Amino acid sequence: MAPGREATSNELRTVLDKQEVKRIEKYLRQTFRLDTIQVTARPQKNDSAEVNIGDEFIGVIFRDEDEGEVSYAFQMAILDIDLPESA
Repeated sequence: MAPGREATSNELRTVLDKQEVKRIEKYLRQTFRLDTIQVTARPQKNDSAEVNIGDEFIGVIFRDEDEGEVSYAFQMAILDIDLPESA
């Protein structure tokens, strides 16, 4: 944000801070019972964080606030070539 410029309400509502990143990481580790999940801030983006398992990038977490309620959306792309041949 430029010096002297006030943030709009939309900008304030989407900022994902370090404390939230750690809380989300703890939640994902507990939920998926996987201690190698890492959630890290994205460079030059403050509305989202990257999710990795070990060294492998698996998705992005986005923060949203609507009418005072905060939610997080996890977006994960699965490539066809990564899927097993048969179900």
